[in-house]
Amino acid sequence: MQKIVLMGECMLELRQAKDGVMNHSFAGDTFNTAVYMKRTFAQQDIAFMTAVGQDSISQQMVSACSSENLNNQHVFAHGDRNPGIYLVQTDEHGERSFLYWRDTSAAKQVMQYVDQQAIAELCKADLFFFSGISIAILEPQDRDAFWAMLAQLKQAGVKIGFDPNYRPRLWNSTDEAKAEFATAYAASDIMLPGVDDFKQLYAIESLDDILTFCQPFDIEELVLKNGPESVYCQLHGQLTHVAITPVTNVVDTTSAGDSFNGVYLGARLAGKDVTTSINLAASAAGIVIQHPGAIAPADAFDSLHSILTKK
Repeated sequence: MQKIVLMGECMLELRQAKDGVMNHSFAGDTFNTAVYMKRTFAQQDIAFMTAVGQDSISQQMVSACSSENLNNQHVFAHGDRNPGIYLVQTDEHGERSFLYWRDTSAAKQVMQYVDQQAIAELCKADLFFFSGISIAILEPQDRDAFWAMLAQLKQAGVKIGFDPNYRPRLWNSTDEAKAEFATAYAASDIMLPGVDDFKQLYAIESLDDILTFCQPFDIEELVLKNGPESVYCQLHGQLTHVAITPVTNVVDTTSAGDSFNGVYLGARLAGKDVTTSINLAASAAGIVIQHPGAIAPADAFDSLHSILTKK
């Protein structure tokens, strides 16, 4: 059985319904990716790596991981910190905005629980995946330990996957983000950025400029999400373009990229070719954005399972 570990922060998601009732669930970019990967490729061992508190909300969060059949082996319990919280608001076009309360999130200190025994277990994985948010939230003094851990994983033969998922508010400066991202690019075997990541951080957005920028990092598999209409993949220097039919019934774009990442990575690990993997991932994202919140109902994926059984 293939094993994938995804590191990041799961938060308490608050969403106000039309009747004024505040609903809650759990979400976070790499957590969402893990959920959608496991839902689509149940045979894969998907582990989410984070730190939570010992409060009742943290216990509910761990239960949520278990209910999605995620491996909780790398979920660490912090003695005196709690999960982060965010409030999501969507406009009439399904575009979302967020308010965050995460300064004392337990996930910020996850590296303080990663000893050599934990790293030895991580070295058994086939793929380790993280995002720009995963490293942005870490305590600055813990980032060296993270990069040292990543180097050990690579040396052990673990593939490294990365989505920049650049969020300016999480960084002290663009220079700080660029420096950390450069280290991530150099370590990555698979990278899944959006064009917007490069536009915001480097003021480049054309395909040629992005490919030229990435060339020195020797990334084996570069998957570039170009909005709702197309995806490019450069694998071993060969470029593939896949056109996507945009979804017209957009309810909430939260987690579109996360679901794409999960299904794409799961498909590639399952032996699917690039074009098939992109189409499956785009179908997943198209399903997710037709539902409110980061985590769509499980039965919404029945149509995707039907596509998989035909391939």
